[in-house]
Amino acid sequence: MSKNGLWYPGAVDPHRRAELRSLAYHRAIAARIAHDPAIVERARARVATWQRTGQTHPEWTAVWARLLAQPVGELCAAIVDESEAMTAARQSSPFAGAISARDRWDLWRRVDELPPSRSMDR
Repeated sequence: MSKNGLWYPGAVDPHRRAELRSLAYHRAIAARIAHDPAIVERARARVATWQRTGQTHPEWTAVWARLLAQPVGELCAAIVDESEAMTAARQSSPFAGAISARDRWDLWRRVDELPPSRSMDR
């Protein structure tokens, strides 16, 4: 713990920290989708590009195509699911760029400030 009471980012396994950052990012996406449906359209366009070009492994392309075909409420619930399958899927997210760099860094900073034993509970 630092002098100001914050946890050092190194206190959490780097892989787990990346997972927590990704989860926080997708929670922010889920919160924004209702107000900005274009986020989903851009993600669908990205997945269509992946399908055309083979840029992303077909397994993850298929997962995201299936998720993005769901109603918005189900999509939002799925992208923040903490299952092993969704944790893996978020590593190849079609939502890259949906949040500004400044907001993304703010999310990451908040994740890094969490005590090592804490999850990203709402």
